[in-house]
Amino acid sequence: MNILVGISQVPDTATKIVISADGKSIDTKGVKFILNPYDEFAIEEGLRLREKHGGSVTVVSIGADTAKEILRTGLAMGADKAVLVKGDAVDSFIVADNLSAIAKDISADIVILGRQSIDFDSFQVAPMVAEILGWPSVTFVSSLNVDGSAISAERDIEGGKESVTTSLPCVLSAQKGLNDPRYPKLPDIMKAKSKPIEERASSSAAPRVSVQSMELPAAKGKGKIFGDSDQDIAEVVRLLREEAKVI
Repeated sequence: MNILVGISQVPDTATKIVISADGKSIDTKGVKFILNPYDEFAIEEGLRLREKHGGSVTVVSIGADTAKEILRTGLAMGADKAVLVKGDAVDSFIVADNLSAIAKDISADIVILGRQSIDFDSFQVAPMVAEILGWPSVTFVSSLNVDGSAISAERDIEGGKESVTTSLPCVLSAQKGLNDPRYPKLPDIMKAKSKPIEERASSSAAPRVSVQSMELPAAKGKGKIFGDSDQDIAEVVRLLREEAKVI
């Protein structure tokens, strides 16, 4: 089974974000980048499928040379190959177009991604890859069973879970709870540093979305505490009416 896992490099959630001078991107100076947390579940599921069915796992990322660090994390976890598509992942379509091209090149049987990247939160890449390839897509997968070419899965939906069946080839997006990602062992981390990473040029597809502006959320205002006196209740009503304008 040829398994392709798409992974992305995202800012650490503890990083303080600063908008760059162009007002359309973040200033990457001093920003710590990490492997997108949901992609850890995707890598782990790819490795488990290989262990059960044989084959190989290829991890792919679209970005600058700095993305090699997360690709080496994938190799340390146990992936067989790593590919860096050099270019800006300016929108979800560019990412999906490049992943689809590699899936075709390696004759992938299944493509697995994290349910979302925690920076742009578009949730779009997995369905886009499936649409480009003409394959079925199952998103937010929290339980998976592959038997031959038959797939049965559970996916998280609002207020519950949905059971679905489909067949290979297909595209999946991994949800938290699908598995417990393994931690790379030190010897595997050291070996991954010397493993080759294939580099490819990005596709010539034009982006479908452009960022017009970017701004930080407004600072939270100070809270107010009131008692239960008639005067306090009257003041709360006045503020709700005149300031919050909700009544």
